[in-house]
Amino acid sequence: METSPSPRRRPNTRGQGELLREDIVSAAVRMLDELADDEALSLRAVAREVSIAATSVYLHFADRDALVLAAMRHCHEELVQAGDDAEAAHEGDPAAQLLGRLLAQLAWAEAHPGLYKVLHESKVHRRLGMPFKEVLVQRTTAAIQRCMDAGIAPDDDATTVAIDLRAAVNGMLSQRINEPGLHWPHAAKQVDRFLTRLVGLPPRP
Repeated sequence: METSPSPRRRPNTRGQGELLREDIVSAAVRMLDELADDEALSLRAVAREVSIAATSVYLHFADRDALVLAAMRHCHEELVQAGDDAEAAHEGDPAAQLLGRLLAQLAWAEAHPGLYKVLHESKVHRRLGMPFKEVLVQRTTAAIQRCMDAGIAPDDDATTVAIDLRAAVNGMLSQRINEPGLHWPHAAKQVDRFLTRLVGLPPRP
């Protein structure tokens, strides 16, 4: 059944250009979560989603890569904030803070598998890079260092351990998203094993 076209968006008044930019990014985020592939996104489709002319998108983004990059920055900020909130809920317990950050990442990936896939497998990432992703590495490194400083994890180079842990967690989540039919172990228990084997935290009961 053919659907009627979305009504044309009313032009933003002077000073509301930033609001339109946010609307465009939000639309791209929704579409990328559904598509799970940045190459499948078109600026014309985003324009239709926002009910604006395609030329209006170019006023804010030079090309599709620029829009995908902005959408992924938005997603990464959400991911970092989720981890920060989880850490704040366990103040004074470094092991629980690190675990909380990883479980927040797990929950976000499960809620937004398409976005997580694009965030880590995007061809835009290969072409332009996503240096803003270093923030999450830095947060994880700091959380691991706190565990070492508290004596609940063996002394080591926290950056190296964080990179190993990042590779394990991202690999686990990507495989779960790309191969959902496999018989996967409980995700939180898998994260526990990573923390024990890679960081050196004692096993949780």
